[in-house]
Amino acid sequence: MKIENVLSGFVPEPRGRDGLAVAVLLARQAGARLEVAFVKPPAWSTPGPARAEATAWAAFLQEQAEATLAQAAELAGDEAGLVAYTHRGSGRGLVELARKRGADVVVIGSAPRGPRGRISLGSTADQLLHSSPVPVLLAPRGYAEDPPAELTRLTLAYRRGRCADAAVKGAAGIAAALDLPLRLVTLVEAAHRRHPLGEEMLTGMRDQAMADLTAAARGQRLRTRVDVEVFEGRSVAAAMRAGTWERGELIICASSGTGPLRRVFLGDTSIKIVRAATCPVLVLTRQA
Repeated sequence: MKIENVLSGFVPEPRGRDGLAVAVLLARQAGARLEVAFVKPPAWSTPGPARAEATAWAAFLQEQAEATLAQAAELAGDEAGLVAYTHRGSGRGLVELARKRGADVVVIGSAPRGPRGRISLGSTADQLLHSSPVPVLLAPRGYAEDPPAELTRLTLAYRRGRCADAAVKGAAGIAAALDLPLRLVTLVEAAHRRHPLGEEMLTGMRDQAMADLTAAARGQRLRTRVDVEVFEGRSVAAAMRAGTWERGELIICASSGTGPLRRVFLGDTSIKIVRAATCPVLVLTRQA
């Protein structure tokens, strides 16, 4: 996967600054072009006596867009491109804009009412995570308040199955492009301990997970450094907490194998990983 054009959806709120902080880091390390987009609602055209109100509303929307992009420019720097795009839905607008601008990744922040340090999925994320033609990068709430100086490691949540090899190849390509180490991680849920053969089952699951990870990593070590780990917990969230995470970490998740080709589509486990993550998460599109 190439990263030459990063598109950051921006709103004049903390979530907009969170997403932009991650986008700036990614674009800087990839040597990519950064475009910052504000998706504004369409003005309504009403003939007759209400025309003056419609004109005033259109002027307000234009002023809001200009003020928003001016704020984005202060945060992103002079080299970032700025664009105002009109659409009824912010997520669908970013999907259209990503296609038109040839973006390689779309970056947004979390929904505003989620817990600090975690990723919450609002309507914009929901639209992107079910239809984006390019990977979607999500920033945790509050990320812009104290961002790392740089990204330091990529971690792919690996699970053997459909599209797994494509996900590893894509993650290794990103790691090589950013000159970062890659870690492949499998999450093992330990609820099986309640079974009479629970510990034996868990040992078998751990061994199989490590064998799968080792095999997946073997073909990518010529491109970048690849480490493998198994995290264990009673749930996906508990397994995530059992792992170690660097301040400059970025997690990569594959899309569901049942989703449409070359689109982002989150499965149940990936959604749990996104919600438990304490660092930005990049969701890849599904590849053949």
